[in-house]
Amino acid sequence: MSRLLIVESPTKAKTIAKFLGSGYRVLSSYGHVRDLPAKNISVDTAHDFKPTYEIPDRAKEHVAELKAAAKGVDEIYLATDEDREGEAIAWHIAAILKLPVEDAKRITFHEITKSAIEHAMSAPRKLDMRLVHAQQARRILDRLVGYELSPLIGKKIRWGLSAGRVQSVTVRLIVERERERTAFNIEEYWTVDGEFSKNNESFPGKLVELDGKKVDKMEIKDEASAKAIVDRLASSPFAVTRVETKEAKKAPSPPFTTSSLQIEANSRLGMSGKQTMTLAQKLYETGRITYMRTDSTNLAQKFLDEAQVFLKAQFGAEYATGANTYVTKKKGAQEAHEAIRPTEITLTPETLPEKMDAGEKKLYDLIWRRAVASQMPSAVLRRTAVDLEGGKAMFRANGNAIAFEGFMKVYKSATERMLPLLKEGDAVDTVSVVPTQHFTEPPPRYSDATIVKVMEEHGIGRPSTYAPTISTVIDRGYVDRDDNKKLFPTDVAYTVIDMLAEHFPNIVDYEFTSGMEQKLDDVADGKEEWVPMLKEFYGPFHAAIVEKGKSINRADVVHDRQLGVDPETGLPVYVLSGRYGAYVQLGEWSEEDKKAKINKPRSASLPREASSEHLTLEEALRLLELPRVIGKTEAGEEIVANVGRFGPYLKVGPAYTSLPPALDPRTVTLEEARRTISEGTERKRRMQEPMAKLGIDPVTKNEILVKDGRYGPYVSDGITNATISKKIDPMSVTPEMAAEMLVKKRAAPKRPKFKRAGAFE
Repeated sequence: MSRLLIVESPTKAKTIAKFLGSGYRVLSSYGHVRDLPAKNISVDTAHDFKPTYEIPDRAKEHVAELKAAAKGVDEIYLATDEDREGEAIAWHIAAILKLPVEDAKRITFHEITKSAIEHAMSAPRKLDMRLVHAQQARRILDRLVGYELSPLIGKKIRWGLSAGRVQSVTVRLIVERERERTAFNIEEYWTVDGEFSKNNESFPGKLVELDGKKVDKMEIKDEASAKAIVDRLASSPFAVTRVETKEAKKAPSPPFTTSSLQIEANSRLGMSGKQTMTLAQKLYETGRITYMRTDSTNLAQKFLDEAQVFLKAQFGAEYATGANTYVTKKKGAQEAHEAIRPTEITLTPETLPEKMDAGEKKLYDLIWRRAVASQMPSAVLRRTAVDLEGGKAMFRANGNAIAFEGFMKVYKSATERMLPLLKEGDAVDTVSVVPTQHFTEPPPRYSDATIVKVMEEHGIGRPSTYAPTISTVIDRGYVDRDDNKKLFPTDVAYTVIDMLAEHFPNIVDYEFTSGMEQKLDDVADGKEEWVPMLKEFYGPFHAAIVEKGKSINRADVVHDRQLGVDPETGLPVYVLSGRYGAYVQLGEWSEEDKKAKINKPRSASLPREASSEHLTLEEALRLLELPRVIGKTEAGEEIVANVGRFGPYLKVGPAYTSLPPALDPRTVTLEEARRTISEGTERKRRMQEPMAKLGIDPVTKNEILVKDGRYGPYVSDGITNATISKKIDPMSVTPEMAAEMLVKKRAAPKRPKFKRAGAFE
């Protein structure tokens, strides 16, 4: 009997094929095989939201292979991922292969291991149309919002802008945080900090009491007051007046869910949500971890039992005190699913294959340790507080000691501060007493970790959507990253969010968005029908689009304003909204001159982190110092420094060279400019000349070249570019390696570009 098993990814197909006999053929669909076409809305809102699907160009080759393979086989199994999207992909594959829904054999598994695959194959089920309808409803809902709201935003604000149901709410979170930061009143305060020692072991302490009164955190307002206290205490002897020690238990954290994995990977490893999920996908597909899209902290009994055996053997009986179970607190979580864990607890981070990708190793290490630690006993900490008195002042020192490591043996917390052995009456040496200046700090910008946490708290999106949502709002130009990889809104984000909040409040309302997610969950659970749910949303939404399209004027949402007058020229200074974003302008530009493209006033783009709503006259005047003529090249051509849409640059004739972050276009010297231009020219020359020629690509029949690009070496056939791993010497790449890299790149999902209005879903 011949059998065909269809999964999504080629890696997954290779892993599963190892567990099945010769009677099976395992093929990959390479992701989605049908989708709504990008060129139009493709949803018939008048007839129960009937969608029109098509096979994307990138999937046609794979679909043809699946159709050919399906001919003549006795059984076809659909083994796509176990979530709603996987169910929908299985349904689309069934439709393409003309498999009746009631007859299609659907199998799911939480891990890619031999036992899990064999168990799934022994009990195939039917397609779950509730999950299919939930995913289809989400896709249609996002298409309706994106394709009806985006053109309106493009018309009223700026062509090319877009809106999305989940993405716009995420942008609102980031905009509101930035406004909190801008409105924050920074205050100065001082603390008096001491360093003491006992038996040559030093430890810090903070002033907490003076003349019998508590010293509050912000009580010392200026340097003079702080120095007066320091001068008074500098020569005072100090002794221990109180030592208080308490034991406290610290319980292990639950195993990872999708969101907590992204949060911890960002905090500990510096990985973005997208990077984390890409690596987790690879670990899952190669059979090393369980399914990585989950909101459950549940663990299989098999793993719980194996963990206790492993812990006893590795660390002793005191570390194997019984299984820990966790209740998922998140509303609507799927308790039948599992948390993210290693498929084999005995595959420790130390025993991973040497050739395994470094990023995958780091993430596996994190997942393994978190899962194993979740089954270990609590750590016991000895917390110590010590009071030191002298000169009518009291300093307090705090420290921790680990009495029993417990779970911290494999999953350590931040370094604990230790104190020397101290007892009441001990005299201590004063190493120093110093004043320290502080400023109150605004709430921090969101990182990938903290934005995922707040999205989860608000019920915005689901495990599979967090990372793509962050990537989308960045790709669409609404959000950027600062030098510390924190998220901040671009200038246009303020305008778009304000327009949506005023005219389409539901679209950016946290509770409404969370409620829509719950309705989609209800569809998946069979508690609600998808068509009535869409009708309830679409009727009022579409009516609002029609009404607002007539009533909103551009001036109502784009707030161009005069900042003041330039003291040198007496001309007004404006901050305006243009085709490529906000800019400042000196003086007027009449409509007649604008049409004739003459007498254009001096203008300058805003820097990437600047906001037009908070821009001051002084800041605008500094921007208007540009463009600036620095001098001439050695060949006599004029060098101009300026800031443009993509940041600061140097211009020589028609040629542009980006300025590195360390150089300011307002202060860059002629020598620095010449050197930057020379380096840029050399870099461009290297990028144009191939490093190696590797023959003809078997797929495209084009020549394969190894080239050096802006982001490092890559292979190219003139159509597709594939980055060469940093671990590989580009000059050691063989024709076979290059061809394989290009095949993988062609099969990978396309990175979204900044699209026209209507493409933001």
